[in-house]
Amino acid sequence: RPMMRRRAGSIVNISSVVGVHGNPGQTNYAASKAGIIGFTKSLARELGSRNVRANVVAPGYVKTRLTDVLPEQATGAMLQATPLGRLGDPEDVAGAVRFLCSDAASFITGEVLLVDGGLGM
Repeated sequence: RPMMRRRAGSIVNISSVVGVHGNPGQTNYAASKAGIIGFTKSLARELGSRNVRANVVAPGYVKTRLTDVLPEQATGAMLQATPLGRLGDPEDVAGAVRFLCSDAASFITGEVLLVDGGLGM
């Protein structure tokens, strides 16, 4: 509500590339992440008249404590599937969020920004 009163603001929700493209064996996860995308697009339409923007950042494979303990074969498959040939850093995702919250993105709303090294193209 404070954003609506100020008639300015930016909401960025985090989803996943899986919410955009799906992935075998991850039906529940894909559905939940796709739900975030649909929610955010509806929110963007609802709040746009109040100059409040809503967008989604959808990361691909990102280095975390979870990926650190994956078998080498799984990590290799991730790297092979990602055109840039590396896992993302948490800072890559943070940079996308920072951009969408900035004035440089003042005319962007209802979008899904894939931060995935090309995985989802």
